[in-house]
Amino acid sequence: MTATWTDLFDDRPIVLDGGLSTQLTAQGADISGSLWTGRALLEQPGAVRAAHAAFVRAGADVVITASYQLSRSGFEAAGLTGDDADRALTASTRVAREAVASVPGSRTLVAASVGPYGATLHDGSEYRGRYGLSRAALADFHRERLDVLVASAPDLLAVETIPDVDEAAALAVVLAEHPDLPAWVSFSATDGARTCAGQPIEEAAAAVADVGSVVAVGVNCTDPRYVEELVGRLRSASGLSVVAYPNAGGTWDAVTERWAGETAEPEGALASAVVQSWRAAGASAVGGCCGTDARTVAALRRLSRRAGQTHESAPGEG
Repeated sequence: MTATWTDLFDDRPIVLDGGLSTQLTAQGADISGSLWTGRALLEQPGAVRAAHAAFVRAGADVVITASYQLSRSGFEAAGLTGDDADRALTASTRVAREAVASVPGSRTLVAASVGPYGATLHDGSEYRGRYGLSRAALADFHRERLDVLVASAPDLLAVETIPDVDEAAALAVVLAEHPDLPAWVSFSATDGARTCAGQPIEEAAAAVADVGSVVAVGVNCTDPRYVEELVGRLRSASGLSVVAYPNAGGTWDAVTERWAGETAEPEGALASAVVQSWRAAGASAVGGCCGTDARTVAALRRLSRRAGQTHESAPGEG
């Protein structure tokens, strides 16, 4: 039987990690180029391990692997091979496990990141959707890397930044082929009601809500000001637990490979009153995406403690 959200987290408020790319950059890692965090995984696995460990020490209950942008087609376009991609996918889970093990007393879970097809194009398509591919073609794309990620034995899957109902429907088909591994599916949105492709967020939730292994839906890499409304809509539409890990605001520029207009201080993107409103709207898990780092996670953990929402100190903290 597939684990439920309660099985995983005892039905308590959860703190997710922050933006892996942001944490890697803060540590001085080079993630430029089409493989993004996958480049660091190939060339600097120690840096990826250190980034995960920083999140664990900050109090994250879940760390998300560096597999977001990894795919056979993406590796082949970069002059590598499909086998290289498979090895990197497997390594992403192993490195995250090693990071968790390096923090004494940690019970942090490892979620294998499954990013959207558009992320592999390296042109900002994950914030637009509408790729021009059939659902069957999208399912085939996701199936080949999901099979590898599932075999790497993460605790759960983080299917994230999905901009489009068609892609969500394709992923539902593939997730149903792995009924024993729990997953959350989170969407990217342009406002408080619609996906990046312009569809009602309720339709996106409905596309995956009936898959037995999907234990939560959510929103990520979206401007924080839209999260409260999105959480409420997702909760009402699906009846599932909801995860919320927005970016620091701003807009991704695929040409310069930078965020324009994001919050200067990562902690400031998730002010306490704002996060409390997400909890009130029904978010079971909160964290950060692009533009947030371990400082953000530590701030979220402190907020949870002050609100009396956690049952014990975070591992690695005094």
